[in-house]
Amino acid sequence: MDKALHETLTRWRRHLHAHPEVTLHEQNTAAFVQDRLREMGIPFQANIGGHGVVATISRGDSNRSVGLRADMDALPIQETSGVPHMSTNPGVMHACGHDGHTTSLLGAAALLTADASWTGTVHLVFQPAEEGGGGAKSMIADGLFERFPMERIFGYHNWPGLQAGTVAVHDGPVMAAGNRVYLTVTGHSGHAAMPHQTRDPMIAAAHLLLALQTIVSRSVDPLDSAVLTMATIQAGSAANQIPDRAVMRGTMRTLRNTVRDQVEADIHRIADGIARTFGVQIDVEIPRGNIVTENSPAERDIAADAVQAAGLPLRRDLPPAMTGEDFCWYLERKPGAFVWIGNGPAEGGRDLHNANYDFNDDILPAASGFLASVAKLALAG
Repeated sequence: MDKALHETLTRWRRHLHAHPEVTLHEQNTAAFVQDRLREMGIPFQANIGGHGVVATISRGDSNRSVGLRADMDALPIQETSGVPHMSTNPGVMHACGHDGHTTSLLGAAALLTADASWTGTVHLVFQPAEEGGGGAKSMIADGLFERFPMERIFGYHNWPGLQAGTVAVHDGPVMAAGNRVYLTVTGHSGHAAMPHQTRDPMIAAAHLLLALQTIVSRSVDPLDSAVLTMATIQAGSAANQIPDRAVMRGTMRTLRNTVRDQVEADIHRIADGIARTFGVQIDVEIPRGNIVTENSPAERDIAADAVQAAGLPLRRDLPPAMTGEDFCWYLERKPGAFVWIGNGPAEGGRDLHNANYDFNDDILPAASGFLASVAKLALAG
C-alpha cells in the first residue's frame, strides 16, 4: 500500500473513531461508508438488514464470487484514551476496533479497484449491529446471500497482544458460542429483624452463585473449555428489609455444542436444588446467542495462503478465544474463514472493550492487504 492511501485510511479511521454510533444506530457511519464508495466509483446498496451496506466490484467474465465483511458499530463505553481523535459522542466509543475493520474494508476496495490482475465479483459487506444486535442474522434475513450471491465469505478481527500485522489462522474453533444467563430468585419479603417470617432470596442467591461455579470446575471435562460468569446481582432497596426478589445476570461460553447443552442442564439442576433447599422460586432463562465461530477447512487454507501472498507474518498455533462473534452466522450458511490480525501490545488498557483501547492505524495496510489478497485467491481457487 502506498503512503498516500495509508494516510487517507488513517484519516478515515480517526474520523470514525471520533464519531462512534452504538448498535442499531449506525446511520451516520453507514452514510460515511457510502460517501467513500461513491468517491471510488463503487456501486452499492444500502439499508440491508438495518444500516448495512453491500458494495460490489466486478471485473471480467468470471462467474466466481466472494464476500468480505466488516462490522461498523461501537459500544456504550465512556472513552478515556486521551487520543486526539477521541470519541466526541459521550458514553460511546469504538472500543473493539470496528472503526478499523470498516476502514480496512474500504482500503481493500481501493486496492481491488486499482488491481487488474483478478476477475470475478467481490461483495463488500459493511455490517451493523455486531455487538449483540443480531446484525449478521438481520442481513441474512434481508436476503444477503440471495441478493449478493457469494461462494465464500471472509472477515477478520484485530487482536491486541498479537504482534502488529501478524495474522492468526485457526485450524479449529476461532471463537466461542455464547449464551446470556438470567436467574430470578423470588422469595417472601419482610422485616430484617424477623427473618424467620420471610423466605430470603439473598441467601438463596448467594448459595446459587457459589454452586454455579462448581459446573466448570466439577462437571465439565477439564479438557473442554467453558466459562460461566454471573456478572450482576440486583436485590433490595432498604437496609432493614429482606427483599422479595434477587435478580442475577451473566454469561456462559463454550467451544462445543455438547458442552453448551451440559452447562445449560447443570444450571437448571442446581437452580432447582437451591430453590427446594431454601423454599424459594428460581426462574431460569438462558437465551442462546452466537454459535461457535469455526473456519471451513478449504477456506482456512485459502486464508493462510493469502497471508503469505500478501507478505504478512502467519501464526497457526494460537488457541481460540472465549469471546463471541456473529460472523458465525455467515459461516453457518457459507464456507469461509475468520482470522485475527495483531493490533500490537495491549499494555495500558489497550485491550478490546477497554475504555483506553484504540485501533492501531499502522496495521491498516496489513488488514486491507489481507482482505484484498484473500478475495483474489478465493476467486482464483
